[in-house]
Amino acid sequence: MELPKWGMTMQDGTISEWVKKPGDSVEEGDVIAIIETEKVDADLEAPESGVLKEILVEAGRTVDVGTVLARIE
Repeated sequence: MELPKWGMTMQDGTISEWVKKPGDSVEEGDVIAIIETEKVDADLEAPESGVLKEILVEAGRTVDVGTVLARIE
């Protein structure tokens, strides 16, 4: 699961909080994390159903659009 680009000028985002933790079951559309951008805080939703296997970017880090944030299997 990658950090999506939510606006034309969005270059990066900061992981404010992980709502789910590794091992949690998720359904497509569930909020997994809160992302801070320069304009808004946004919910990062699961793109598919499965189990959150691994978080690759810890809360508090700022990363570029397209960075892989977590793995869902």
